Amino acid sequence: MPDSINPAVPQRILVVDDEPDITALVAYHLAKEGYRVTTAGTGADALRSAREERPDMVVLDLMLPGHSGFEVLAELRRRDETRDVGVLLLTARKDEPDRIKGLSLGADDYLAKPFSPKELVLRVGAILRRLAAPPVAAGGRLVGGPIVLDRTAHRITADGKEVDLTATEFKLLERLIERRDRVQSRSQLLESVWQAQPDIQTRTVDMHVQRLRTKLGASGDWIETVRAVGYRFREPAAPARSSTGTRRRRT
Repeated sequence: MPDSINPAVPQRILVVDDEPDITALVAYHLAKEGYRVTTAGTGADALRSAREERPDMVVLDLMLPGHSGFEVLAELRRRDETRDVGVLLLTARKDEPDRIKGLSLGADDYLAKPFSPKELVLRVGAILRRLAAPPVAAGGRLVGGPIVLDRTAHRITADGKEVDLTATEFKLLERLIERRDRVQSRSQLLESVWQAQPDIQTRTVDMHVQRLRTKLGASGDWIETVRAVGYRFREPAAPARSSTGTRRRRT
């Protein structure tokens, strides 16, 4: 059974693909794990189902009749009622530009066809677990790893030490922790942090992230650069070990 806050209430997954064999395969393996699965074969049907059924997650093909998967994803992220739904892109389009575009539009993960049903189920479960564990704590506190952001007191601590941030740096960090494990493109950050002011350029985001990492010290490693897209807040990978057993320094 999938990990769930309330196992008595199956999590709902919408599978969107115009190939009936793929749809049936994905739906079968997800239903076998205890998820409640619905399907759609077009972009229009997917958007209607997402609006009416409010799934916890969407497994989305990119090459759909009518609206493309990219268009469906952008619309899901635009609508208030589906903005936070999990999205796994499942597609035969394997090129890096397609992966980058999908992540920049707000996809949680990307799996290329042909795929392993077992891997798909594991990725779906991982996304749902992340979404079911919001970092917001009581009293207006936002917790991400070693960082505690107190909205009420407008105070930041990293590894137990207070960090002095500007108002913009505070808002930038708040946004990244709120969207933990999800890639935030530079344009998304400009819109949410700077309200996309016309005189603000994307390099401004990079400069503020660099200063924010410096102020956070070792905790700054939680802010990951996603090449050609933007940034993501998540636990850093453990440093690799050399053949002699010593840890290699991260660059």
